[in-house]
Amino acid sequence: MNHKLPFGQSEIGNIVYVKAVAIDDLPDSIQDEAREQADGADTLYAVHREDGEQLALVVDRDLAYALARQNDFSPVSIH
Repeated sequence: MNHKLPFGQSEIGNIVYVKAVAIDDLPDSIQDEAREQADGADTLYAVHREDGEQLALVVDRDLAYALARQNDFSPVSIH
């Protein structure tokens, strides 16, 4: 979960989508690390570009929005 991702803007646009993700639904290869860093949370929040590329996975919805805005993206919630 502490992996640096290319968060720069692209030709796709500046909208990103924030989606709640259950840790159990993550790939097996990152579930243990996610649980360890989630501090007891069962749900994380993924930030995705318009084309679906995942940019970030964070433990708090507000953090996901703040991260997006700090990088000049406009976050939109996916339910």
